Amino acid sequence: MKKRILYIVPHRMNRSPGQRFRCEHFIPHLQANGYEIDYANLLTAWDDRNFYKRHNYFLKLFIVIKSYFRRCRHVARVKQYNAVFIYREAFMLGRTRFERKIKRKGVPIIFDFDDAIWLNDVSDANKELKWLKRPEKTGEICAFSTLVIAGNQYLANYAKQFNDNVEIIPTTIDTSYHQPREKKSEQNYVRIGWTGSSTTLKHFRLLIPVLEKLQKAYNGQLKIRVIADAGIDDERIEVENVPWSAHDEVARLNEIDIGVMPLPDDEWSRGKCGFKGLQYMSVGIPAVMSPVGVNTEIIEHGVNGYLAANDQEWAHTLKQLIDNAVLRKEIGAAGRATIVNRYSIDANKEKYLRLFEAVVNRENAQAGRD
Repeated sequence: MKKRILYIVPHRMNRSPGQRFRCEHFIPHLQANGYEIDYANLLTAWDDRNFYKRHNYFLKLFIVIKSYFRRCRHVARVKQYNAVFIYREAFMLGRTRFERKIKRKGVPIIFDFDDAIWLNDVSDANKELKWLKRPEKTGEICAFSTLVIAGNQYLANYAKQFNDNVEIIPTTIDTSYHQPREKKSEQNYVRIGWTGSSTTLKHFRLLIPVLEKLQKAYNGQLKIRVIADAGIDDERIEVENVPWSAHDEVARLNEIDIGVMPLPDDEWSRGKCGFKGLQYMSVGIPAVMSPVGVNTEIIEHGVNGYLAANDQEWAHTLKQLIDNAVLRKEIGAAGRATIVNRYSIDANKEKYLRLFEAVVNRENAQAGRD
């Protein structure tokens, strides 16, 4: 008899990078080991196009109400499953109504989160809805869960205040999909790149003063690329704005020579899982990252990447890499090896399966006693 898991997630398949790299990657491995997976996403493609735009409040209210009843239908059938997997939260607003219902029905919850979501960080497009968020519910969800999976030690330490059964699985990369590609030897420029989303463009902006000076110093031989769902327009630097697309994301990443991940040193950033840096490293691009949170665990400075804490260190490190193609290749190769050995699907899939097996076996044993 197949073991059945219901995945309660915000977005449809292949829509959200975080969701894809936290849980979607592992679904084929679960299926290959006898699991039946049903996917219960909250937002549709139409919802996405409208919910994350500025204003349109009545339309957003309609989406919230529609999504609420959609989630009600999902939760009504959880007794059909051996466990329910929740990524981040069951509903984007309010308290733990849905999580409580699942708990009362006696179905084990596997809760996965990869950001400091107990803090009230809201996208610029939805700042007006901030008062409807209840970030403190993260601790409650941890307490309701049979198992909590955290993306790094900082997040795990938070979860352990509410639950003793907390495991760390880093954000993982599909190394068969993210493959390095040989650079064109004849190009007479170097391209620094950043990938992210409209909500994290503010982090890229931290680096603009450094990039402005470097572009002036290299006089047309330094290109800057931003890959995101929104572009950046700043008169201080020339930027190639490339719309993010799942169809060509790896190809666009491979056109970068140096990847950057600037972050402020604050509580939210300390909860980040280093996703941008992991992406650069996976395709053999040398990554330069702020020494914040898990970045200091991913990067061994000067060996598989670089850490830069201030403008002077950013400028020095980027200049060093711009001037030395051999160094870029060596650091990029070491970064790729780090991903394969520690942050790939293959490096983490057996632990993921083992954790699910423990939850399901515990549920089966409990059912037998009842």
